Amino acid sequence: MTISFDNSYARLPERFFARLPPTPVAAPRLLKLNTALAEELGLDPAVLASPDGVAALAGNLVPEGAEPIAQAYAGHQFGGFSPQLGDGRAILLGEVIRPDGARRDIQLKGSGPTPWSRRGDGRAGLGPVLREYIISEAMAALGIPTTRSLAVLASGEEVYRETPVPGAVLTRIAASHIRVGTFQYFAARGDEEALVILAEYARARHHQQAEGALGLLRAVVAAQAGLVARWMLVGFIHGVMNTDNMTISGETIDYGPCAFMDGYDPAMVLSSIDYGGRYAYANQPKMAHWNLCRLAEALLAILPGDEAAQMAAAQAALAEFAPAFHDAYLGGLSAKLGLPARDDALSQGLLAVMAEQRADFTLTFRGLCDAAEGDDRVRGQFADPAGFDAWAEGWRAALAGSTPAASMRALNPAFIPRNHMVEEALTAAVAQGDMAPFERLVQVLARPFEEQPDAPRHAQPPRAEERVLATFCGT
Repeated sequence: MTISFDNSYARLPERFFARLPPTPVAAPRLLKLNTALAEELGLDPAVLASPDGVAALAGNLVPEGAEPIAQAYAGHQFGGFSPQLGDGRAILLGEVIRPDGARRDIQLKGSGPTPWSRRGDGRAGLGPVLREYIISEAMAALGIPTTRSLAVLASGEEVYRETPVPGAVLTRIAASHIRVGTFQYFAARGDEEALVILAEYARARHHQQAEGALGLLRAVVAAQAGLVARWMLVGFIHGVMNTDNMTISGETIDYGPCAFMDGYDPAMVLSSIDYGGRYAYANQPKMAHWNLCRLAEALLAILPGDEAAQMAAAQAALAEFAPAFHDAYLGGLSAKLGLPARDDALSQGLLAVMAEQRADFTLTFRGLCDAAEGDDRVRGQFADPAGFDAWAEGWRAALAGSTPAASMRALNPAFIPRNHMVEEALTAAVAQGDMAPFERLVQVLARPFEEQPDAPRHAQPPRAEERVLATFCGT
């Protein structure tokens, strides 16, 4: 099997990673291949689905040209710093250049133990792997920067968590796997030479217009401000915004305890491990800024000037986060409402009414697309529509006779990965070996902005007995 690899990260100094092959699995079987993504990468889906392709995607065969490595990084996890984390169950096979010239990592997740496994088995369960496939591909369809999922393979082995579960391997695609925690790893060791090398590598790979380490910091601040705003605009809660889960590229990474909210609640927490609500929906901008402060700390020693100049420059860069976030988020809300200009009073007024009555986030905004054409069924999202009606009077006046429904439908999805639908698909696949609900859900979520009359259940919020109150980390 041949893939045209060009492994730039593996050409960095050896202390950036550990070289080791994936650990073979017992009986690899291809469960899902993302053929559209394969073609985007310039890979042949038929080759990937062949016996050699399946063996390579499972980690049983190292393709020619691959240089498998596990990457080193550190990170703050729920506020506590771990100076050494690293890829504990993932192997970066290598990098490919897409036909459009973009460089992408090919990583196997669940590919066995590494020097950073911390006594773990280095494996992944089928449920979390399928969950990452569903949500990462849904995020891509929503237009949100994200890592992608190329393939899911059953390993033919059980992994042991609370109970034995079927094992699996995910092939993850990313612009890169460089994280805030990658910089923290070298800063914690006082390795300024490595920081300079890493900063220049990350700048050249992701933010070519930036100048030096300070320009890189400013570019990452801007990218993360825009990313978190996009999360908020679709009701997404990441759930585990640790610094090792914040990429320098500005892509969303790690789909463990994450979820899309149903009823709007700014304080919502859907992660089973976020006991204090650190990463609640409304806290996400603040926590992104906190993470970026940690990146600035890691880069501080290699910024230009003396210590005072370095500190001033870092603070100035970090101060760019709030206005960038608010421009993207508040401007995005007004666009979702079809308004000709940004109107924070109107957008915040709607959110206040929604929060008071726990109106469904997705269906309210989608329903407003119809309301812009005179269909007021969106009132049904509110137990007491009086508050909505009062708000809607001002909204219609602000529309000033315009007809923005088409543009609104391009911004307000009809379909998101509803937690109960995701759990239904995972239960069928893991417990019954039935992949049909998973395939159907992936199919629906690939067209989130289109009307799909044949998928009414996928658009609806859960009944009381279907509600999912917590999501879990796959480790």
